[in-house]
Order: sequence, then C-alpha cells, then structure tokens
Amino acid sequence: MGMTIATTTNDAIVTIALDGWLDTTGAPQLAEALNNLDESCTELVLDFENLEYISSAGLRQIVSAHKKMKGNVVVRNVKPEVMQVFHMAGFDKRLNIS
Repeated sequence: MGMTIATTTNDAIVTIALDGWLDTTGAPQLAEALNNLDESCTELVLDFENLEYISSAGLRQIVSAHKKMKGNVVVRNVKPEVMQVFHMAGFDKRLNIS
C-alpha cells in the first residue's frame, strides 16, 4: 500500500491530511512534510480521515511532529483501527485527539 499527503495552510495552522498507509514506506514522506513546515506554523493538524494503517515507523513520525511543534499538534478523524494502535502505544493519553 502507499500513502499520499495533502498539506494546506490557514494562517499559522498547517493541516497535513494522510491517505493510505503510514508505514516504513510512507513515514519518510511525512518526515519530509514535517521538515518543510514553515517557522511561522504555530499549530499542526494531522487529519487521519483517510489513514487506513499506522506502523511503528509512522508512530515515530507522530512523536517527531509532537516534539517539533512543542505539543501543538491535533490529530483528527482517527479511525478505530488506528486509534487501537494509539491506545496500545499510549498515544491516546499524550496526544490531542479530536
């Protein structure tokens, strides 16, 4: 499976929408998108509406985003399958999930 990323900016809020699988193949794509965030970005929204799967490589990128944004990360539209992985990893207690 693959993954596509769509990035939109609204003032200082950047939304990254992921579609597909965030695994060892997709994680470098997300890393690149995170590295390209403008310094003026004050909040990052990760939209998982179309994210079907997340692996440990994907989880590492979420941790990286959380550190880079100093906690100003919101994860939206998490499917039950992905939420289960978040729960098992303890991310559901650390991330702002809406």
